[in-house]
Amino acid sequence: MQTIQVATTSTTEVNRSKFITHLIPIEEYKGLQEKLKKEHPKANHVVYALRYLNNFDQIVENSSDDGEPKGCAGVPALNVLRGESLINCAVLIVRYFGGIKLGTGGMARAYALSVKEVLSVSSIVSYEKHVKYVFYTNYANVDKTLYKLKQLGLTQYERDFGAQKVKWELTGSEEKIKILKEEG
Repeated sequence: MQTIQVATTSTTEVNRSKFITHLIPIEEYKGLQEKLKKEHPKANHVVYALRYLNNFDQIVENSSDDGEPKGCAGVPALNVLRGESLINCAVLIVRYFGGIKLGTGGMARAYALSVKEVLSVSSIVSYEKHVKYVFYTNYANVDKTLYKLKQLGLTQYERDFGAQKVKWELTGSEEKIKILKEEG
């Protein structure tokens, strides 16, 4: 599986219709469709498709045609995300009608093309599941622990300096945390 870390935008034109495509991490999705509708009041449609992993590691998918003929906009966009095995991301497509009707097949191809084009300019990375890990060290081992974390590239951590020990709360990939546990 793959994902993205940085939002990307591209513009595609098909028969004078303009498709502005936004590929974003799923964390940035909430409220973006309404924001895009306000930014583009003359746009006819703001279509979306998204895929993410829920708490049970199941892939959740959703899409909307936003007034386009049923199955001609959101589903083709979603199919491109599926084909690339992308998760934890969403794609939103702002469409300005160019005066030439595309037909249902042409519309489906145009929406799929716009998603493929934004993917071609995006930075796609392999997905790593992140987990939380809590452990304790003595004060004498703080520098040694910081060195290990730096070596493994684990940068998301919090420390709580207690009376006797230091509590570490760490977030990182399962693989890196497993290595940290083994090295003890």
